[in-house]
Amino acid sequence: CVQKHTFCQNEEKRTLELSGHVGLRSLPDQLVKRAVKQGYSFNILCVGETGIGKSTLINTLFRIIFENEEASHYDEEVKVLPRTYDLQESNVNLKLTVVHTVGFGDQINHVKSSEPILEYIDAQFKRYLEEELKIKRSLWNYHDTRIHACLYFIAPNGHSLKALDLVTMKKLDSKVNIIPVIAKADTLTRNELVNLKIKVMSELVSNGVQIYQFPTEDEAVAEINSSMNTQLPFAVIGSTENVTVGNKTVKGRMYPWGSIQVENENHCDLVKLREMLLRVNMEDLREQTHTRHYELYRRCKLEEMGFKDPTLDNQSFSLQKTYEAKRKEFIKELQHKEESMRQMFVNKVKEAEVELKEKEKELQGRFELLKTMHQEEKKNLEEKKREMEEEMNAFNRRKVAAETLMGQALQGSSQQPFKKDKDKKK
Repeated sequence: CVQKHTFCQNEEKRTLELSGHVGLRSLPDQLVKRAVKQGYSFNILCVGETGIGKSTLINTLFRIIFENEEASHYDEEVKVLPRTYDLQESNVNLKLTVVHTVGFGDQINHVKSSEPILEYIDAQFKRYLEEELKIKRSLWNYHDTRIHACLYFIAPNGHSLKALDLVTMKKLDSKVNIIPVIAKADTLTRNELVNLKIKVMSELVSNGVQIYQFPTEDEAVAEINSSMNTQLPFAVIGSTENVTVGNKTVKGRMYPWGSIQVENENHCDLVKLREMLLRVNMEDLREQTHTRHYELYRRCKLEEMGFKDPTLDNQSFSLQKTYEAKRKEFIKELQHKEESMRQMFVNKVKEAEVELKEKEKELQGRFELLKTMHQEEKKNLEEKKREMEEEMNAFNRRKVAAETLMGQALQGSSQQPFKKDKDKKK
């Protein structure tokens, strides 16, 4: 064996060259066979306004029509709908998850439009972290639902990005790999399309939005990826219809003035998007999701839980001590919250008691007032009753006197004719 000596950080390492074949060269083949047998997963998030062509583009990208319900423009909130499909090409199996954002941009108030999307992305990170922290893990057959690529659909209005687009992409750039695309590019002229691409990239840079850059470290794909980075955002046209051009049948759209071939690179960037997304950089997108976006989420969550790396003086990190410290901190915080809630309850009870006493006092005052008014009214009624009784007694006396007088008058009148008759007889 020929020995080669290398030095790294004052430690001597030796690299040995074998004098014969032992089979190490078959290791990449073993990994490939294992990966092919296990299969792959790839998750795409489609963000864009309703009716901008998200479903049609996905169907065109994978050359298959996926089942999808049509969305209306009247949803009160944004809904995140994931759909998972099992695809196969040759002997390669792919579990594809397409996540649609139904109702995005349809509301008058866009303040909370991105919240359901961010919550969904964090929920997938949380699921993976929970699986990773289990005692009995099964990551080898775990269905990874973390978002690997976000296709952000830009409306072809010919001006620039909307405020909603900038705000949403700014919130997403630290969580997913954003690939911006200009949807329905056939509505723009070639010059309008070039100007829109320049404006979009300029606004993304000026607002600090970090989109996914195709990697250039690998020499095998450095040239094509460098070229594709200069053509972002991709101008795409989706169509699942067959049109006849000459003696060929291709996917495209037919117009009165001619036809558009969606897989013709002179007409749109669909083929470039498919090449970059699926054939060239799919594994890098998966790797970036795990090593960059998920690691950022994982680090923040573990720091919140009290975990930390060993210090510079190589002090060992005790998981038991961290757990005990976090448990004590949690119990202390729980006791503090319990005491706060108890104090809040006591204060609420006191406030309720004061309020009840005030109400009781107010009701007592009203009762006394009504009692006084009742007594006065009763006194007035009794006075009126006494007066009425006196008037009735006086009326009865007058009535008796009048009847007596009338009786005497009648008696006197009846005696006078009798006397006259006696006088006549005499």
